[in-house]
Amino acid sequence: MLKGLPGDPVILLGVINTKLRDFYHSLDELCDDMEIDEKELVEKLGAIDYEYDTGRNQFI
Repeated sequence: MLKGLPGDPVILLGVINTKLRDFYHSLDELCDDMEIDEKELVEKLGAIDYEYDTGRNQFI
C-alpha cells in the first residue's frame, strides 16, 4: 500500500527519487522505513516506464 504518497505516478516518481536522494541509501531501506509495499511501488512506476536502478539509487 502506498498510503500517504501521491496517487499520480509522475508526482510519485519525483517524491520517491527525492527521498532516495536525500534520506535513503536503497529502495529497500525507503520501503521498510515508510512501511510501503515495494512491489506495488515498482509496478506503479513501471507503468510509466521507470525502473529502479540500484547503482544510481533512483528510478530512471
